[in-house]
Amino acid sequence: MKKLLWLLGILSWNTLAFAQNPVFKMLRYDENWTSFKKDTGNNWYNHLKYSSIKNSNKSYISVGGEVRFQYFAIKNEDWGDTPADNDGYVLTRYLAHIDYHINPTFRAFFQLQSSLANSRINPNPVEKNPLEIHQAFVDGFLYQQKGKSVLLRVGRQELMYGSQRLIAVREAPNNRMAFDGLKFIFQQKNLKSDVFYTHPIANKTGIFDDTFNKNTQFWGFYSVINHAPLLNNIDLYYLGIHKKQATYDAGKGEEIRHSIGTRIWKNKGDWQYDFEGVFQFGTFAQQNISAWTLSSNTTYQFSKTILKPTIGLKTEAISGDNNLGDNRLQTFNPLYPKGAYFGLAALIGPANLFDIHPSIDLELNKQLAFGIDYDIFWRLSRKDGIYAPNMSLIYSGKNSNEQFIGKQLSTNLNYQLNPFVFFKIEGTWFKSGAYLKEVSAGKDIFFTAFTTQLKF
Repeated sequence: MKKLLWLLGILSWNTLAFAQNPVFKMLRYDENWTSFKKDTGNNWYNHLKYSSIKNSNKSYISVGGEVRFQYFAIKNEDWGDTPADNDGYVLTRYLAHIDYHINPTFRAFFQLQSSLANSRINPNPVEKNPLEIHQAFVDGFLYQQKGKSVLLRVGRQELMYGSQRLIAVREAPNNRMAFDGLKFIFQQKNLKSDVFYTHPIANKTGIFDDTFNKNTQFWGFYSVINHAPLLNNIDLYYLGIHKKQATYDAGKGEEIRHSIGTRIWKNKGDWQYDFEGVFQFGTFAQQNISAWTLSSNTTYQFSKTILKPTIGLKTEAISGDNNLGDNRLQTFNPLYPKGAYFGLAALIGPANLFDIHPSIDLELNKQLAFGIDYDIFWRLSRKDGIYAPNMSLIYSGKNSNEQFIGKQLSTNLNYQLNPFVFFKIEGTWFKSGAYLKEVSAGKDIFFTAFTTQLKF
């Protein structure tokens, strides 16, 4: 903790001395630091981000990383079904990477990750994973000419697409998600298309023991068309998954599932929107899969009003199984969504749900923002249960005919000290509904968290 605070102080103090402001991205391998090569001074940070090899204009190394510290306190975890933890617990994540651009055609990216859990009772591998090779891949351009390119990426890598409803880096949980495999990336003007085949990484709690998941194969393509006529931006995708063993309320068995979807979105201007629809088909054990989801997320910012309030409304319908005894599985599988799908508390995941989610965000000043949101949850199908973000079954639907799950009120206060240092305080109250009171202890959950993050 002392070391973390020392680093926070050093980077905060030196921010004004940096020649150029950094731009950090969710996918660190997408960052471009070539503008730093024009720096002729002795700024140590700029040289860390861009260091030429043997005075070459074509070969350079960039180094970066992250330290994140989080304190959590939860009252009535799992609605009272988990033993009480009166002191809370601390999660810490360290990431460090080196990005070696051998020449304009080839580069190698390597990243280590360490995720620690202190005072956490029985931490899982997503919370505690002491030291692992998180990413290790090489890039090579197969074709580059007149605004067109084809890139091949081979190795362990993060994947993130769209609104992260189906494929995410799992940023909010302590241990980020990665995949072993290969990916072709095609780019041309306003079109980008990825084709990939991977095995997701199976996280374990030892050191350098994470391996690709032999139980699961994951493949597909994802295309993004920017500045499309009338639609602004549109995503089109197909995703396939094969699990040797999958578990739903309907039972266990082999799963081969195909997802086809589209997303229409606009992320600039006062009015922004994100609409998405997905249909899934395939087989599970001896059953045919027929599942779907529709989502809507719209926001409007009063940019010329004091505090620049942004009001938002999200709503989702996500299918669940209507009959556990027939030959059809209708439970939607969100694949690899962002872990904190309905907030950092991450109490439930996006399967067999209908929810309405209004919100309001305020800019108190350029660095400080406040947000509050309210989410109401129902089971879409009374026959299916509710699931965690990783699709493990939390409670079965066999023991209750109630539909109302509960209500969740969340608030957060964000402070961006500078481009490097970020603080966040948040709280969540989950009021148990009739369904949870029948299948669990049914207590209300109170969740608080403090996060500080440093990126360099």
